Amino acid sequence: QVQLVESGGGLVQPGGSLRLSCTTSGIIFRLYVMGWYRQAPGKQRELVADITSGGGSRNYADSSQGRFTISRDNAKNTVYLQMNSLKPEDTAVYYCNARRVGSTTSDWGQGTQVTVSS
Repeated sequence: QVQLVESGGGLVQPGGSLRLSCTTSGIIFRLYVMGWYRQAPGKQRELVADITSGGGSRNYADSSQGRFTISRDNAKNTVYLQMNSLKPEDTAVYYCNARRVGSTTSDWGQGTQVTVSS
């Protein structure tokens, strides 16, 4: 079965950095568009960034552009989110998403909490 396991969340001070990882199993990773989403309390889940199956194209939300970098290692079946210059408003549960190219459905990880606070 498909498994997406996020790690790397935690508590960080404003201006700090975190690197999230999402390791996958049960899928042919190189055939999947991978994304990071987040959901803050009382808000809807929103896209943070996604990356095409080959890694050649990345898409960022306005709120993450210039501060976050999404990358993937197809040999390790893993997608990463490097987050720099973190702000309190980045506090949320961050979810990994995997969508096979051409599909309208996707799979989700269980989420990892990111808290930005002094």
